[in-house]
Amino acid sequence: MILDMKVPSPGESISEVEIATWLVSTGDYVEKDQAIAEVDSDKATLELPAEAAGVIEILVEPGTTVAVGQVVCRIDTSAAAPEGGSKPAAAVSSTPNPMPVAASQAPAAATYATGTASPAAKKILAEKGMDATQVAGTGKDGRITKEDAVNAKVSMGSAPVSGRGETRTRMSALRRKLATRLVSVKNETAMLTTFNEVDMKPIMDLRKEYKDAFAAKHGVGLGFMSFFTLATVRALKMYPAVASMIDGDDMVSFDTTDISVAVSGPKGLMVPVLRNADQMSFADVEAGIKDLATKVRDGKISVDEMTGGCFTITNGGVFGSMLSTPIINPPQSAILGMHNIVERPVVRDGQIVVRPIMYVAMSYDHRIIDGRESVGTLVAIKEALENPVELLMGGDVKSGLGL
Repeated sequence: MILDMKVPSPGESISEVEIATWLVSTGDYVEKDQAIAEVDSDKATLELPAEAAGVIEILVEPGTTVAVGQVVCRIDTSAAAPEGGSKPAAAVSSTPNPMPVAASQAPAAATYATGTASPAAKKILAEKGMDATQVAGTGKDGRITKEDAVNAKVSMGSAPVSGRGETRTRMSALRRKLATRLVSVKNETAMLTTFNEVDMKPIMDLRKEYKDAFAAKHGVGLGFMSFFTLATVRALKMYPAVASMIDGDDMVSFDTTDISVAVSGPKGLMVPVLRNADQMSFADVEAGIKDLATKVRDGKISVDEMTGGCFTITNGGVFGSMLSTPIINPPQSAILGMHNIVERPVVRDGQIVVRPIMYVAMSYDHRIIDGRESVGTLVAIKEALENPVELLMGGDVKSGLGL
């Protein structure tokens, strides 16, 4: 029986996707629910699982944009599973009624396609003036994947005649959509950025004293993100307009506070949503962010987990950023940018002292947020971070941390 596999809908309002890469090749035997392809939508990269076991025939080249519901491959479910390999039984021998072969004499499964380049990889290698024999394949059974071809270095002996090579790689659907959205934000919003600085010593002292007990009790680390998230939740309650959005001529506000958290993954920057952050404890926030970050980095994040959010937090400090003007994540109206922590001289009680200082920035849409709300929000976040015991823990550290 031949099963036509169609592209399932990855989420509401998504009508087309791009086949980013095939994880198998035509003729491979696949198991039910095995990931056979990576599919890019304008919101996330998802894996396409096989709907049944059998031998696969690929109908669409990598990089092709297809409609939701379109047939992209076929699976012959009547094919028998091979013994000890992923190739179809028909590929074991072309001789009718072959003689049994001892296990020690059987050819290694890796020889089936070692050094064979995928169609996308062939094209890239051709553009580089390279041959498949010059590239070590990392795909199944030694196949040369598109990524192998992109990462392959042109040696002096194989350089193009012109002496100047280039690599042209099509951006993913996610990256193309992100590019469009970021340009539209700059063009369609009245975006401004306000800045401040935070003395991180109170938080660093708390983490140093309680991080071991916190990890032992909750199974997650006590990071900076829980402090920033809960400080943001507090500030948004004080200035609800900052968590609102523009819809035509209306301002839309929300009953709950869903915080988007920017996470860098293999496919680029993604912004999953921490639901109901206003109802979370420090441990809930840390566990929730850890779960979302793991899903992003493993390519397991769903479209639903990327949808919504009324305010975004992004941490450029993990990459060493001192200061930046973050771009609003539409349709939201504001975003908070964290940066690296540097010991700086500051004045306290008339004395110059050294403190771990972080610069923070909040970009906002001036069409809906005035200076009073924007500056007030950032100052409220600063106040909570510099006095976390009183403003985020109700005056009781152990109770606030759930210890």
